Amino acid sequence: MLYPVSNTDRTVLDLDGTWKFKVEDEQHPVDVTQPLVTSTFMAVPASFNDQTVDPAIRQHDGFFWYERDFSIMHALQDQRLVLRFGSVTHEAWVFVNGVEITHHKGGFTPFEVVLNDHLIPGKNRLTVKVSNLLDHTTLPVGNYHETTDADGRVTRHVDENFDFFNYAGIHRPVKIYTTPRHFISDITIVPTVDFATGTATVTVTPVGEGLDLTTTICDATGQAVATVDPTTHTATIPNAHLWQPGNAYLYMAHVTGTSAGEVIDQYDEPFGIRTVAVKAGQFLINNQPFYFKGFGKHEDTYVNGKGLNQAYNVLDINLMKQMGANSFRTSHYPYSDEMMRLCDREGIVVIDETPAVGLMTRFDFNMDAVVQPDFNDGTWTKMKTESAHRQVIHEMIDRDKNHACVVMWSIANEAANYSLGAHEYFAPLFKLARQLDPQKRPLTYVGEIQASPAADKSSDLVDVLALNRYYGWYLDTGDLQAAETHLRAELQTWQKLYPDKPIMFTEYGADTIAGVHSAYGEPFSEEYQTDYYRTYSKVFDEIPNFVGEQLWNFADFQTKFGIQRVQGNKKGIFTRAREPKQAVQYLSERWHNIPDFGYKTKK
Repeated sequence: MLYPVSNTDRTVLDLDGTWKFKVEDEQHPVDVTQPLVTSTFMAVPASFNDQTVDPAIRQHDGFFWYERDFSIMHALQDQRLVLRFGSVTHEAWVFVNGVEITHHKGGFTPFEVVLNDHLIPGKNRLTVKVSNLLDHTTLPVGNYHETTDADGRVTRHVDENFDFFNYAGIHRPVKIYTTPRHFISDITIVPTVDFATGTATVTVTPVGEGLDLTTTICDATGQAVATVDPTTHTATIPNAHLWQPGNAYLYMAHVTGTSAGEVIDQYDEPFGIRTVAVKAGQFLINNQPFYFKGFGKHEDTYVNGKGLNQAYNVLDINLMKQMGANSFRTSHYPYSDEMMRLCDREGIVVIDETPAVGLMTRFDFNMDAVVQPDFNDGTWTKMKTESAHRQVIHEMIDRDKNHACVVMWSIANEAANYSLGAHEYFAPLFKLARQLDPQKRPLTYVGEIQASPAADKSSDLVDVLALNRYYGWYLDTGDLQAAETHLRAELQTWQKLYPDKPIMFTEYGADTIAGVHSAYGEPFSEEYQTDYYRTYSKVFDEIPNFVGEQLWNFADFQTKFGIQRVQGNKKGIFTRAREPKQAVQYLSERWHNIPDFGYKTKK
């Protein structure tokens, strides 16, 4: 899916701003044929939850309505007009002038619809019905139930099957963009590199109906450096500048669509030339062993919730770079187009993850039960998420396939990979992702503590072993000596079991309350968090195939209410306001002393 751009043949209209807002009262249904009757307004893009001071609205599970008016200038009305939502969480029904024109389920990927046949002269009314409901068919997974009061009124309840707040709303930009009636609809870019000669071959495959398509490759200064052969769709670039972590270089594929010699449409797609591969226990970027340094994180900020906040995105990247970090995982859903484009420009490496979080019916630390070969907790019978899972894999790869920053796809986070049925569930999804990705990036899923070497039933599917472990926190609480022993033993077992697979940590951390200090290094203190990371670092450096450390979490984030959470999860090494905790200093020193390439090979 192409990102909306303005050029001489296209334009973009911004529908962000303040929209009417209403919580649905199911005793008095909204009549969508009439303007929305409400005195409440919400900013878009943003979660609605933290914009209100009414707890009944903030905590409501069910349906919500947004509405605004828009007009299309006469000069654009002969163009193809496309309404695009960056994301609506978690389900959206879209109406124009009271008529439903599209529906989309899935809260973290864009969707669009052609508007032309639905417009009237002058002012038009855009209405969006939104659901924040989750169940055992959706991704993420929620535990859904209903209660009925004495008057027969139904109240809906969602208990998130994951540890972050179920923010909802119109989370990313709403735009109307124009194209000519005959237009460029897609572009696929695949670079390869001959490292002996420094020559790159770039395959560019544009799609457009009713047009003759040509592609020119331009360098970062805008100078044309190659023309794509229209038959083979390839171009050769001598002395190619590579996209490198921390040193991004972006080329531009300039696609032109003509008819009878007249230019009808144009599109510029930025891309980086780089290769990604897994070989002999190493993760290779541009044929060099890469070491991941960075974070799991969330799209989560004050007031905006999960809504796009470009200032925070810029700050987060700057804080990462200042620390010597080079990567993060989009835990636990695809992040905004805008963040992905920023990472392309800034040279930040991204593991791109689907919203498949909560795929388990139980969560505890009974390690003895799950190692039994016939262990079955019923997850893969009770969960009906396969259709949603296939959809999000399609949508994520379709949107992000050309991003140089994306080096690996994560198919799920902390699923019940230890339960019978896991392999049968995941094998077709891995096959699908491999078929869909034109750049053939490595694949992984992120395994939690119960998916140990003895219990994980589908680890053969992954190219990289991505592990979430909390020895010293949820296990061995406060005992870092025991944590070190157990951590080392598990990593050595993985290394022996899969000697050719890279291993990395995608989560490890300890809740830490900023400003809490302890002469004894007690849990929740800043001293304990720092000592915790020192312990893990020591073990990481002992394991030959260990290729990366992405801690949990970049910053404190909001969760649902609970006695284990005080205004959210406090595992951040930054507060939610991005103020550093003590561990930042230690990690900055460590990461600045670890090169992006060749760390383990040079030891």
